[in-house]
Amino acid sequence: MNKTIIGLDKKETENLVIGLNELLANFQVYYQSLRGLHWNIKGKSFFELHIKFEELYTDSQEKIDLIAERILTLGGVPLHTFEKYTELAKVPVGENINNDVIAVQLVVDSLSELLKVERIILAESDEASDEGTNSMMSDFIGEQEKTIWMLNAWLN
Repeated sequence: MNKTIIGLDKKETENLVIGLNELLANFQVYYQSLRGLHWNIKGKSFFELHIKFEELYTDSQEKIDLIAERILTLGGVPLHTFEKYTELAKVPVGENINNDVIAVQLVVDSLSELLKVERIILAESDEASDEGTNSMMSDFIGEQEKTIWMLNAWLN
C-alpha cells in the first residue's frame, strides 16, 4: 500500500517529514535565540522588548509542539537533539545580544529564514494534498509576515 494511515502518498509524506524536521530544527534555534534576547536586552526599549521577546518565544514554543505533532501524525519521528538542530538550522544564532536594534534585526532575519522553509513545505504539502500541513504552514506564514512588518516599522 502506497498510502499512509491518513490517506496520503507515503513518498510525498516522507519528504514532508524531512521538511518539517528542518523547520523544527530552525524553530528550536530561533526559540533559544529569543530566550537569550529576552534575558539580555538592555536600554530604553527594555520593557517593551522584554515583553515582546517573551511573547515571541512563547509563540515559538507552541509552534514547535505543533510541528513535532504534525511530524508524528504523518508517521515520522521529530528530531529532538541539539546536535541535529544546529546541523540543520539556517536561522541566525543570537548570542550575547543586548542592543535593541541588533536584537530586533535578528528576529526579522530569523523570521525571513523560517518563511523560506515554510513556503517550500507549503508548496510540497499542496502537491501532496496534505491539507493539515498546508493549513499549518499558511497560518505560520501569515502570522510571521505580519510580525516582520511590525518589527520593520519599529526599526524604521
